[in-house]
Amino acid sequence: MFSHKRADFGPDFLFGVAMAAHQIEGGQQDGRGPSIWDTFAATPGNTKNADNGTVACDHYHRWPEDLDLIRDGGFDAYRFSFSWSRLIPEGTGALNPAGFDFYDRLIDGILERGIKPLATLYHWDLPSALQDRGGWMNRDTAKAFADYAAVAAQKFGDRLTSIATFNEPWCITVLSHFLGAHAPGYRDVRATARAMHHVLLAHGMGIKAMREAGFKDKLGIVVNMEKCDPASDAPEDIEAAALGDAIFNQFFLDGVLKGSYPEKVTDILEPYLPKNWRDDMTILNQKLDWIGINYYTRFLYKADPSVPVFPFTQARGPLEKSNLGWEIIPEALTEFLVRASKRYPGLPIYVTENGISETDETKRTAFFDKHFAAMIEAQKQGVDLRGYIAWTLIDNFEWAEGFNPKFGIVGMDPVTRDRLPKDTYYAFKDMLTRKG
Repeated sequence: MFSHKRADFGPDFLFGVAMAAHQIEGGQQDGRGPSIWDTFAATPGNTKNADNGTVACDHYHRWPEDLDLIRDGGFDAYRFSFSWSRLIPEGTGALNPAGFDFYDRLIDGILERGIKPLATLYHWDLPSALQDRGGWMNRDTAKAFADYAAVAAQKFGDRLTSIATFNEPWCITVLSHFLGAHAPGYRDVRATARAMHHVLLAHGMGIKAMREAGFKDKLGIVVNMEKCDPASDAPEDIEAAALGDAIFNQFFLDGVLKGSYPEKVTDILEPYLPKNWRDDMTILNQKLDWIGINYYTRFLYKADPSVPVFPFTQARGPLEKSNLGWEIIPEALTEFLVRASKRYPGLPIYVTENGISETDETKRTAFFDKHFAAMIEAQKQGVDLRGYIAWTLIDNFEWAEGFNPKFGIVGMDPVTRDRLPKDTYYAFKDMLTRKG
């Protein structure tokens, strides 16, 4: 069990769990269009064991029991994402009524159980038809996203507690267009720079469209932060870590909240960014109502002049690790929360993802407990922290890693897809429902 009580976080602190559409839904026979993750996973070598999200956790059919798990665990909120291609199969144009019906049922089911629905518009599954026209390399995709955001907000927004435009822009852009590890699988600096800018342009246009549709107090964005430490005390390694931090932890929030990008990054990417990109910065810099921070781990940075574009290499350090080899460093969560609070003052902050892939439930429970302590320390340092969303409810399709990672506080039988609550689920239930 956890050493913390719900009351330790304050009277209105929100606890929830998160899942994402492509990782859990399945249900691809209702008129849903293909997404870039369908194509990426269908290509040999892109995912572990050739795993894919065709059926995933079958949440499309089993959502009532999943929502029951959330309710019975004492959670206040469910953070989920819409599948853009389920709602608008081609990304633009004709709507899919069956897709809207599914999310109507889901949101109504969330509310009927006394749970707050926290929606994300884009969790990595771009409609394939938009990728055919260049995807996030194409400025027109930003306009398509704004139109989609307006439709989704008008249809569902009055029942939603919050709406995030994007989940983890770094993954959408750098991981997917520079490192090639996620869909669409590019390894191209020009594609990366354009995607980085166009995703944030889409965010700004989407926020503007939703404001114009009447949404005044529930709009935000979710970014992932990763601790970037130098591999040594050498000045060149310290500079490499500073560049890594600028790319990972500053570029995206500075873009949307300050209307500027770090010079360390633009000095490198300037030749590859869209022409006249600076003219867009006022569009990026829309008023937000909250920000979400996802945090998991760190990398050590070592300068390497032989590496083009970003001249460094990354390695894991000596700390305790998850079964994915990710270092566990809870104090960095305090660091990021305090830093965001000071760098972007006046905005409520949520920890929108945090969790560990692990089969040892004692280790998983300890992971959460240590990160709870890190959040309480951030609150003591003045951070306006409003909630914590655990990743994830159910072991699911973890993108390129397939079904191998075990982030869920609930397991899933690989054949029957029956849900199997783990010790950590019961630890949450004990903490969140315990009286006194």
